[in-house]
Amino acid sequence: SVCYGADAAGLARLQRAADAGAIEAVVAAMQAHPQEAEVQEEGCGALASVCYGADAAGLARLQRAADAGAIEAVVAAMQAHPQETGVQKNGCWAMA
Repeated sequence: SVCYGADAAGLARLQRAADAGAIEAVVAAMQAHPQEAEVQEEGCGALASVCYGADAAGLARLQRAADAGAIEAVVAAMQAHPQETGVQKNGCWAMA
């Protein structure tokens, strides 16, 4: 993952991704390809990753994701692919 890391540099990469529109792009991809389980699985994982962080910036990314429709996209993915373990796992991770 390009954004991996819980250190200051990793958190800065997460913020760069969010500032570049990654959250909105992931939600759009999930909405455009609802029947593609792999897109849904990776999208849920990407949202969970980009929204990581309990600091003010992390909380702002969480709100940005909610505003972009991420909650609905994750729930739709989990409902559309109930037998896909990866979708369910990453969906739970994204909602945690």
